[in-house]
Amino acid sequence: MRHAKDRRSFLKSTTIAGTAITLSAMQYSRVYGANERLQIASVGTGGKGWSDLLGVAASPNVDVVGLCDIDSSAKHLGQAAEKFSSTRQYDDWRRLLDESGDVQGVLVSTPDFMHAPISLPAMQLGKHVFCQKPLTHTVMEARQMRKAAKKHGVVTQMCNQIQSHSAYRTAVHLIQEGMIGKVKEVHSWQGGQPSWPRHIPRPSGNDPVPSYVRWDLWQGVAMERPYKIGMYHPFNWRGWQAYGTGQLGDFGCHILDPVFKALQIESPTKLTAEAPELMRETWTDRATVRYEFPGTKYTAESTLPVTWYDAVGVSPPRERLGHIPVDAKLPGAGSVLIGEKGSLVIPHVAMPQLYMADQTLAEDLPVISSVDHYTQWADACRGAAETTSHFDYAGPLTEAVLLGTIGIRFPGQELHWDTDSMQITNHAEAQRWITKPYRKGWEPAWV
Repeated sequence: MRHAKDRRSFLKSTTIAGTAITLSAMQYSRVYGANERLQIASVGTGGKGWSDLLGVAASPNVDVVGLCDIDSSAKHLGQAAEKFSSTRQYDDWRRLLDESGDVQGVLVSTPDFMHAPISLPAMQLGKHVFCQKPLTHTVMEARQMRKAAKKHGVVTQMCNQIQSHSAYRTAVHLIQEGMIGKVKEVHSWQGGQPSWPRHIPRPSGNDPVPSYVRWDLWQGVAMERPYKIGMYHPFNWRGWQAYGTGQLGDFGCHILDPVFKALQIESPTKLTAEAPELMRETWTDRATVRYEFPGTKYTAESTLPVTWYDAVGVSPPRERLGHIPVDAKLPGAGSVLIGEKGSLVIPHVAMPQLYMADQTLAEDLPVISSVDHYTQWADACRGAAETTSHFDYAGPLTEAVLLGTIGIRFPGQELHWDTDSMQITNHAEAQRWITKPYRKGWEPAWV
């Protein structure tokens, strides 16, 4: 077990570029035997973190040994501590990792901006990682997560859990079996009403910080700002550029997932966004992003156009949807893949609908059963399964989504992306957003 001088010593030891953590990661990076139990710790125990924790802990082969949350109230650390009453409790994830000698896997269910800063040192310690979507807050962080998982030989899973639902698994199967032929283009959208702040300025003033919230720790790697009741923690951070990734970031890793999985696409070569000019600190209330990807064996051409739309009530132009009848009802969110022999509607979340070339709806389609996204990771850590949203897959998906959020910053400007060099080759100002500044003393350690 590694002993720290204080709760900041671990962070300090990992923030020197190119410097390895003093504890050899290889000590913990083995996959545990299928008959062994998996000991996990959870960082972020409220909201989605609560369902993630319950999902993984539902495995009969998992023990919860650590809980961490900056909020000790009943809806956050309090409820987790009540259910797992004999488990160590922390308000600072750095201290948890300092004392993590018995921890084999870490759940990271924090706001987007803290995913990579927590996951990277966990992997450097050889811990398996289960991380919420989107995998990271920046493209650079996504690339680093992918590299770290490979370097340290750990089992990883991004929590885009709908990937394991029968609906998405069936959609992937239908496409890869050629039911609509080679795919010519894709349209994906989210037409729901986000409940977080959009297109507003930062509120002035500050409010007293509740006694149960460690606001200093919540801000983590972000630049410090005053606390405002209900404006950031526990939910509305999603609409703020410093903490979240907007509508595209929040839903893209779900809705675009069966598109990426089925067609085996990875990095776009260029993209253009249409969106209102951003406010300084919040995300927009509507956007369209047009990507171009290299073609694959599942596409009709050497390139594949993929268009993302988000706005209240939005859906793709009906004249672009191939074999789908004009009077067919589209879901409020999902994708349409237009193929040579038909078009597939993939709702978010319901079973796919396949329209044939004559616009008739196909019947008696094969159905692929669901798997458990949470226990799949737990079992894979024990050598009894393989994950399907490991960081080698989730990293490129997240990068593409986050490149779209960069495009939203520069509406109407085509951005050219070279994935090998990680360069937006034609736009120096856009390239600046591949990474971001970090609060002094909180800089992550790159691989």
